[in-house]
Amino acid sequence: MSKTITIKRGYDINIKGVAERRITPLPFSDVIALKPHNFPTIIPKLLVEVGQEVLAGQPLFFDKNNPRIHFPSPVSGEVVEIVRGEKRRITEVRVLPDEEIRYQAFSVINLQEADREAIIERLLESGCWSYIKQRPYSLIANPDDTPKAIFVSCFDSAPLAPDLGFIIEQERESFQTGLQALNQLSHGHLHLSLRKERNERLTDSDIKDISVGSLHHFKGPHPAGNVGVQIHHIAPIQKGEIVWYVHPQDVIIIGRLFDEGRYRANRVVALTGACAIGPQYFNVITGQQISSLTDNRLSSEDYRLIQGNILTGATTKADDFLSFYENQLTVIPEGKEPEFLGWILPQFKKLSLSRSYFSWLTPNRTYNLNTNTNGEERAFVLTGQYDKVLPMNIFPVYLLKAILARDIERMEELGIYEVAEEDFALCEFGCTSKIDVQRIIADGLDYIRREG
Repeated sequence: MSKTITIKRGYDINIKGVAERRITPLPFSDVIALKPHNFPTIIPKLLVEVGQEVLAGQPLFFDKNNPRIHFPSPVSGEVVEIVRGEKRRITEVRVLPDEEIRYQAFSVINLQEADREAIIERLLESGCWSYIKQRPYSLIANPDDTPKAIFVSCFDSAPLAPDLGFIIEQERESFQTGLQALNQLSHGHLHLSLRKERNERLTDSDIKDISVGSLHHFKGPHPAGNVGVQIHHIAPIQKGEIVWYVHPQDVIIIGRLFDEGRYRANRVVALTGACAIGPQYFNVITGQQISSLTDNRLSSEDYRLIQGNILTGATTKADDFLSFYENQLTVIPEGKEPEFLGWILPQFKKLSLSRSYFSWLTPNRTYNLNTNTNGEERAFVLTGQYDKVLPMNIFPVYLLKAILARDIERMEELGIYEVAEEDFALCEFGCTSKIDVQRIIADGLDYIRREG
């Protein structure tokens, strides 16, 4: 029987540009690229060279630290360029796609009869293992580990986030197959999180035929959809424990592998934001050039293009390529125009989490936010703002100060293993001192991983 977990701390940021529920298939861009820097901590070792023909699902490079983990080409075609950066570090492997994709074939496995080791080997062989990530550290999971549990968050509460229920509905059978594989990897400790409220398309009845460990309903504002928040309330991570998690779109790709015997890296990406003309969903391939999604679909020349949402996404350009795990593009105004008296002037049309303006009187209002931070970095002071938007039983300011002091023992006591940058995104958004909170958390996790 499922249970409901109510999240009271947090905040829903309502901004213009929600994607309409329609999916437009796009042809492949002229070049498809896989970028090693999408996979933190890996050291890529090439398996192909320029001019070589590859199949979709054929590995392009592997991780020197763990040669069993390799990264496949999303398409078939010719390797046309190996882009390198400083110290000849590989930054992109570019493939010229065929008009008709040819796939590397993998034998179909009967999940009812296969054991855990056979499923792991197939995921490693196909390159789909990179879709399974772990907490702590938010890195690709180690196939030699046994996780405490596996989590799949079936909703996203971030600003303008894609409707995951709508996406899952397009390939429900593959999603169910992927859940079956993950359930066997977790020894039955698979946790699915659904949203209790609002018009969510995915319900208990959609997964009634799947033998899962537990179903959980979450009710409340963002970051209720963050997998870190869900882990904290269901199976908190202690020192030495590991939890794996997989995004629903990646569950679908894993399901295709076992249903079809091939690595098919198509995914649905939402183009969102106030500067997008007719925000909607697009069916694309991993590594697609972003210009194929944005050309003639932007209403302004002065915009910022973000891979991801406004809280955790990374600034990008139209000639860049879609990142490996990305499911959303956001386009918002750049916000370069000067303002009379700046943030001091009383405002009715600005959003504030600290009641600096009057947005608290109209909580359901939709805003046209730009990139202006309305201030600059100043003294780091205790205001209690972080505690209002972080629904975890930790002390966020003390944890941040422990990270800055490089006090590992204190970091562990304050819950460093349970958090990731995205969990602190709202803290950064509402921070009066304009502290780069997510960077501090990322530095702390990297430091404790290297020292551990």
